[in-house]
Amino acid sequence: MSRIGYAPITIPEGVEVNVSDANLVRVKGPKGELNQQVDACITLKIEDNVVTCERASEQKDHKAKHGLYRSLINNMVVGVSEGYKKSLELIGVGYRAQAQGQKLDLTLGYSHNIIIELPEEIKVTTVTERGKSPTIILESNDKQLIGHVASKIRSLRKPEPYKGKGVRYVGEHIRRKAGKSAAKGL
Repeated sequence: MSRIGYAPITIPEGVEVNVSDANLVRVKGPKGELNQQVDACITLKIEDNVVTCERASEQKDHKAKHGLYRSLINNMVVGVSEGYKKSLELIGVGYRAQAQGQKLDLTLGYSHNIIIELPEEIKVTTVTERGKSPTIILESNDKQLIGHVASKIRSLRKPEPYKGKGVRYVGEHIRRKAGKSAAKGL
């Protein structure tokens, strides 16, 4: 059984955590401000730069929410103090990415370019070096949002198992299949 909900969250310097009467948590730091509504079954206590979560009872639903809200608040604290970064690489001949402000222009082998309008909270940069795959770097203070946007970009051309072409996370391992030529020898 997980004990994540019991782990205390230490608040680093420069980060401010406030809990309103309606269980709305506001976290403010050098990288921005985030809000999260917390369920009524979870109570939050802030003492000596440490946030602790407590649940109302031992019900299965309350136990699940205990760990969930502790993780969400911890992600908010880390996000406003350090921020999050996701990198995607484009593997394939002619695959390109170009950032123009909050728009991302992708060439992924379709008959047309794909233009994605990114939220204001996300900062996007593209790196294109000779001899290397183009890379898209996403930065934000919101872990949920950056993960969602990175997943959306990856879903436009998922890596295929035969040649490995597509959009993948940097460091992601793709299981490769042998293909037709391996089957002919049998």
